[in-house]
Amino acid sequence: MGVWDLLLAGLVILFGLCGVLVPGVPGSWLVWAAVMWWALKDPRAVSWFVLVGATVALLLCQVVRWCLPPRRLRMRRADRRLAVYAGCGALLGFFLIPVLGAIPGFVGGVYLAERLRLGRHREARAALRTAMRSGGWSVLAELFTCLLIMGAWLGAVLWG
Repeated sequence: MGVWDLLLAGLVILFGLCGVLVPGVPGSWLVWAAVMWWALKDPRAVSWFVLVGATVALLLCQVVRWCLPPRRLRMRRADRRLAVYAGCGALLGFFLIPVLGAIPGFVGGVYLAERLRLGRHREARAALRTAMRSGGWSVLAELFTCLLIMGAWLGAVLWG
């Protein structure tokens, strides 16, 4: 597989990761489609293992999301900033503390966005709890699954 094909697959995966944070965009399915396209273009055993693992992980993620309370997000002006902070925190946490750092990174990003918006610790902590209860756990589950898929794809490309 050529460099341009790998770059295109990586960009679609990155676009899918951003799409997880935007309501209405099928981000996780974009990540899966990019991995499937990569596996079809580079038919090796490791590519197919990554594709099967991505499929199983996304199906399990859907089951987990169905078990969580439904999203009750209210659109407000700070939603985009909150999503950016949460996504950047999860991505940084994923690489700084390998894999499991995405969870505290996401929560820390939400807290930081709320702290900057509200200014005080107590109000930011209450807003963090409200944000996580009103759909944050669902977004975190989907984003974490997509980060795992991205990590497996990146590992297969670099070492496979």
